[in-house]
Amino acid sequence: MFWNRSKGVVGLDIGSSSIKLVELKPRKNGEYVLQRVGIEPLSQEAIVDGSIMDSSLVVDAITKLTNETGARGASFATSVSGHSVIIKKIQIPPMSQEELAESIQWEAEQYIPFDINDVRLDYLVLSDGEFGADSMEVLLVAVKRDKVNDYVSVITQSGKTASIVDLDAFAVQNAYELNYDIPTSKVVALVNMGAAVTTINILARGQTVFWRDLSIGGNDFSEALQREYNLSFDQAERVKRGDQVEGCSAAEARPVLDAVSADVAAEIQKTFDFFAATAAEDNVSQLVLSGGCALTPNLQQVLEEQFGVPTEFIDPLRQIEFSESNFDGQWLRSIAPTLSVAVGLAMRRLGD
Repeated sequence: MFWNRSKGVVGLDIGSSSIKLVELKPRKNGEYVLQRVGIEPLSQEAIVDGSIMDSSLVVDAITKLTNETGARGASFATSVSGHSVIIKKIQIPPMSQEELAESIQWEAEQYIPFDINDVRLDYLVLSDGEFGADSMEVLLVAVKRDKVNDYVSVITQSGKTASIVDLDAFAVQNAYELNYDIPTSKVVALVNMGAAVTTINILARGQTVFWRDLSIGGNDFSEALQREYNLSFDQAERVKRGDQVEGCSAAEARPVLDAVSADVAAEIQKTFDFFAATAAEDNVSQLVLSGGCALTPNLQQVLEEQFGVPTEFIDPLRQIEFSESNFDGQWLRSIAPTLSVAVGLAMRRLGD
């Protein structure tokens, strides 16, 4: 389910504030060509805290987006995040793949804080206990069944097939690994900041070692502006992007945005502190930001000052070829950090 390469899929990032679509064409040398890309805004009532509240609004947005972009693929990959997702790295006695398949549900029950019958479960063997090791390491993923079904359903209702359901954290990692040389001597935090959820995926020695989803994001900035200046949500969104609306300019909004940025940095700091206390790794030495919230004015600078490490935006199209005659390069560069999940999903292949 989560790790489902023979035929391509369309990457569809269903976020709380917008839906992003990316379709890629793979080359034999492992490179990709951009075929389709698009973003469709969602009303704030459609998805709340990562849960689909009005499926008709989401279906309409997906249908409009696929029609406008001309996406050809019928098979779609999407992803989930938030409190309905559990990721655990577990140690279990060495066993064969067949034995593991039979016992994984029992093993998972010890680590999953949900009723095992209420989740979709998947796993990946990280080390298999070869050479006399007394345990094997397994990456365990569980997502509440209702959440998976809701996301699959809106894709199905739009006339497409939801062939793969991944996790936001792993999709961002796919996009990062495609476009950058993974530093094995650094500890890199991939911080994907959406409207409602911020997903942190920490890489060490070139591999993922720690994950956490935080219930913070772009909506916190918008709500603070609403409270301070008595704005509508749409007005707050515009101010957050640097526009001026009646009753509030970008300059007036800056102290409010910076205060929320400081709160966001404090929450991320707690995650990094927990990582430092529980993992046998060095401290985080680089931040790579993605997601629409990451583009909030001055947020990058606030995070860089808080953590004292290089902080940059991801460019998930950095190594992806595209024609300037088919796409507006300036527009693509301006939205690139918001496309990391969709790009990572579009790299997936059926059966991988």
